[in-house]
Amino acid sequence: MKRRYLLIPIAIFGIVYSCATNPFTGKSTLALVPDSQILPSAFQQYSTFLKENKVVTGTADAQRVVTVGTKIKNAAEKYLNANGYKGYLKDYQWDYKLVESKEVNAWCMPGGKIVFYTGILPITKDETGMAVVMGHEVAHALLNHGQQRMSADVLQQLGSVGVGAAVGNQSESIQKIAMQAYGVGTQYGVTLPFSRSHESEADKVGLTLMAIAGYNPEQSVAFWERMAANSGGNAPPEFMSTHPSNTTRIANLKALIPQAKAEAAKYGVTFK
Repeated sequence: MKRRYLLIPIAIFGIVYSCATNPFTGKSTLALVPDSQILPSAFQQYSTFLKENKVVTGTADAQRVVTVGTKIKNAAEKYLNANGYKGYLKDYQWDYKLVESKEVNAWCMPGGKIVFYTGILPITKDETGMAVVMGHEVAHALLNHGQQRMSADVLQQLGSVGVGAAVGNQSESIQKIAMQAYGVGTQYGVTLPFSRSHESEADKVGLTLMAIAGYNPEQSVAFWERMAANSGGNAPPEFMSTHPSNTTRIANLKALIPQAKAEAAKYGVTFK
């Protein structure tokens, strides 16, 4: 018992001093897993993914992914340089790929490894629609959401160890029940709302990035309306989803558009 209580202040000390301030939000967030571990792993996974999937090359759509990605990357660097964070992305190894898949999705790994699936192209429709998605996905990386998720997983494992110790003298079946109960509690009490928070942050920063890159942020609303139509109303209730509902997301974006335009104006970008 004494040993267990001794570990608590040590763990708290480690958590307090394992935080990082993000230049896009000004918030201090958990960083229990450093970029020196995250980025090499992300790059390796990205390389493996490309080998196991069909990468589309030599098409207008493939080139569009590169063009839009480069503009969003440049917008991020402009913002960071202007706000005193020059060199912040020095360890990023940007890459943009179009992959053949029916899945309506796109993602950006930590370190700037970006994939668009061909299944999302009918919904993005054009370069501006692609910029909505690209800005959002790049924002996830710039906001260090992968790092925060991994840090949250570390804390969850610490909690799981605590639960295991608490029921260590019980039968195996009781231990499984206890661990399952803990898992449900974290899923609906921490994990999913945390993910919705990340999505909303990425929407806000992504909107700013696309505006600085010269894409009209008002078009984000049209894109998400098309996404809503594509879902056919089959989305789960918002409290059970890792994403805000389409209705919530569209309302939030409409409120954020003036702010995104104002930020873009600082870089000489204006919209009619």
